[in-house]
Amino acid sequence: MALQKKDREFRLPKVSYLDFKTIEMDRVLTGLFERLEHSGYPSVFRDKRELTVKKFVDDIIDTNDKFIGFAQNREIVERWVETHLMDLVNRGNRNQAVAGPRPLHGYTYRFRNPKHSREYGASQHLYQMLHHARNLSGHQAIEHLKTFFFDGFDKVTRELDEKALTDIETATLLHFLSQRKDTADTRVKGDRFPPACIGSADLMAEDIQRLLFYKPFMPRVVMVDYLKLLLSFHLALYHLRLLKLLPAWQKLQSANPLCSESACPMKPRNEREPQGDCPHRLGLFVDLTGNAESATVALAERSADGYYRRIPSFVRAYFSAKKLDEFAEFLVSRNKLIRGLGKHFSVGELFMLQTEPYREEREKFFNGRLADLLDSLKDDAGGLDEETAALSKMGLSDFETYIEILASQRGAFHRRYIVESLDSTMLKNRSGALLAQTRAKNAPRRFVLESRLLEVLLQIAVLRVGEKGYHTAEMRIDDLLTFLKERYGLYIDQLPPGEGFGATSIDDRKALRANVQAFTARLREIGFYRDLSDAYVSQTVVPRYTIAEKGVGV
Repeated sequence: MALQKKDREFRLPKVSYLDFKTIEMDRVLTGLFERLEHSGYPSVFRDKRELTVKKFVDDIIDTNDKFIGFAQNREIVERWVETHLMDLVNRGNRNQAVAGPRPLHGYTYRFRNPKHSREYGASQHLYQMLHHARNLSGHQAIEHLKTFFFDGFDKVTRELDEKALTDIETATLLHFLSQRKDTADTRVKGDRFPPACIGSADLMAEDIQRLLFYKPFMPRVVMVDYLKLLLSFHLALYHLRLLKLLPAWQKLQSANPLCSESACPMKPRNEREPQGDCPHRLGLFVDLTGNAESATVALAERSADGYYRRIPSFVRAYFSAKKLDEFAEFLVSRNKLIRGLGKHFSVGELFMLQTEPYREEREKFFNGRLADLLDSLKDDAGGLDEETAALSKMGLSDFETYIEILASQRGAFHRRYIVESLDSTMLKNRSGALLAQTRAKNAPRRFVLESRLLEVLLQIAVLRVGEKGYHTAEMRIDDLLTFLKERYGLYIDQLPPGEGFGATSIDDRKALRANVQAFTARLREIGFYRDLSDAYVSQTVVPRYTIAEKGVGV
């Protein structure tokens, strides 16, 4: 028999709003737009028109006064719209459909087709991370994102601002924004849960503001691509950190005291050591060589394997948090537990329900759950499969037995989707990737730092905070390596401590030197590297855009 719905339920927004599936960042960014526009709420539309390439081109052709000469070149216009303006699913196939316009402007969310543009909670997760970031940095980042993405359109007159300096793609999309109306769907209530790792939210908010400082200096399309890569990068880092954090909290039976909002040691403004003494520091060894036969690749594969092996314990801890959340609501309904000052129980408070004071009530609750679960798993002859029978006889408490059986029954299912989700947030084998995998069957994954992502992080790295705002400055290679290591947990010239690596061998040192050489070669390729002499201290990273300190900060 199949598991009942109450046993299968897994998603817990207090841990992550993300429903672990494959996501596309174009659709995530489009979904984020409506939440930026409506202060975290989704939209409700007055009409249900589904956008197609043909309909959009028809609208362009019909507007002769705005798009002069387009009617005489319909075939070219169709190809341009299809390749440059639209995000398509099943591109090139018979069942090709429009997910929505490319996220070049904030109001493009009004034209998306919801059934083709699902982003599985990623946009809500990003918004809530910004909303809860400390010291108002997240609220500032939200306002800066709105200023950038919603420019060129007067919200009062609902007309295009002719003085706005926009590219042709954005101008074309802007012309049609007033044709569809929407309002905030305030019926969708629910609590706004803070992220389990508040420091990750602070870091993302800080990086967004730093990157948006360049908006006067680079084309809009380039900035949009940069932001997509940055948001995907931080989404990946947050969930990689969760793989360590959640099982640790479950074992501790509480949140780590250092993870509280007031005590979290992650300080993004400290450029050298934003992770501080974080008990769940990230340590990813990234390969820059790209040589599948090199020793460096083997180290990067080992690093990635260490994180993916944490998924089963993460699934078990996630199930525990979800079921303890249900247990907490039951106790509240029976007046046996009182909510604190907040409207909800935090993840740390949920894990505290594993402690001795709640043992009697916990065992009563999960005794019934366990009995129903075992009954649903019996075959026609009334027996249980071998693994479930063995787990039920291990002498564990009813709560522990219940969780172990759920993990046994559903662990492989959730692991598969979590792997797919991590692969997609790290943009596996794509431009801006943090992860790579060869095409061979069951090939190992490895952490990498693809050129496009490196370019985004370099733009952030060369910014300095001065008395009058941000300014760019040169950076020594060794300082850059420290910046990537301490700010994001990306290791290039050494093996990350506490990640299963032993003492560095001679072969390891050779691999690390080769990785640093590949790193400097990559910097040279993308135009950030200057080598004045053979002296290491004279090898520097130079900003692509020179911004004086007298400039106004973001």
